[in-house]
Amino acid sequence: MNLAEYIDARRDQHLAELYELLRIPSVSAKSEHKPDIERGANWVAGNLRAAGFEHVEIVPTALHPLVYAESLEAPGKPTILFYGHYDVQPAEPLDLWTSPAFEPAVRDGNLFGRGTADDKGQVHIHLKALESLQRVNGKFPINIKVLIEGEEEVGSVSLWDFVQKNKAKLKADALVVSDTSMLGKGVPSITYGLRGLNYYQIELTGPERDLHSGVYGGAVPNTLTILTELFAKLHDKNFRVAVPGFYDSVAKLSSAERKSLNGLPWKKKDFDKAVGAPVYFGE
Repeated sequence: MNLAEYIDARRDQHLAELYELLRIPSVSAKSEHKPDIERGANWVAGNLRAAGFEHVEIVPTALHPLVYAESLEAPGKPTILFYGHYDVQPAEPLDLWTSPAFEPAVRDGNLFGRGTADDKGQVHIHLKALESLQRVNGKFPINIKVLIEGEEEVGSVSLWDFVQKNKAKLKADALVVSDTSMLGKGVPSITYGLRGLNYYQIELTGPERDLHSGVYGGAVPNTLTILTELFAKLHDKNFRVAVPGFYDSVAKLSSAERKSLNGLPWKKKDFDKAVGAPVYFGE
């Protein structure tokens, strides 16, 4: 039996296992779900063992446990590190759900439930793919490390500490993050770039006391107006970032990348439906 046949033959079993994971309300932001978080970690660890990993550990942290596994039995071959998370966002407001958040339901060929798309579905796909490879071939074709955490939805503080203390342990030739999406149904996709984030806190100091706008408004600048002007100057009229030096380290899109991106089956009407914005902008 080849790999595709093996996976197809176990479709119902794999879906049943995904439902098990989705039913665990592993909400990392709420302390009352601490037992559920631990159940989630144990589920991931158990499925890693079932996938053929002999070295699996649940690592306790100051907040929620992370799960680490490795198989280094392919000397001379590359090492790939898979990352994902088993925790989910709170499901409230519950009255907006058509079906219960933690009871998976299929409607019109789509699976609904908290964590289905972020990130239990992707984690499950990787685990079952690895398990299928191991069962069909008797071993993994390369060296594999897996790190699944339980704090992604609350900032990954413990993950940062773990990575800093285990750089050699986590060293790999490539990192695969299983927390992205596909362009569309039937379109296998590799996301190789996402927008980054910068956080700043800005404090503007104005008058020593509250001032009546009708009496002093024409003479004393309003800090809210100054702040609004500051935000307005972040982009020019074409929405290009106006911050000096912002583009200095930004890699230019190559002609090969542009050609590949333009060849994707992207449809504006589908984008409009998914986003629902009246207008779009960008470079």
